[in-house]
Amino acid sequence: MKNLSIVFWVLAVLLSDVMCAVVAYNYGVMEVNQMINSAPASTAFLLAIPFLLGIAVCAFLALLFRRKAGA
Repeated sequence: MKNLSIVFWVLAVLLSDVMCAVVAYNYGVMEVNQMINSAPASTAFLLAIPFLLGIAVCAFLALLFRRKAGA
């Protein structure tokens, strides 16, 4: 169970890194193409919501497996 805990912590960290990259890229694209987009560039931050939910689930499962391992 401890190995599963470590795997889910690593997944949470990887998801946070991917979230930062995706949001930053989309923000930059929307900022450059302001004349084309009807939405403000700050709407790119809405893309973080599914990533944050995934990070929360991974962290919860990591804590759950750590607790079941007896540590």
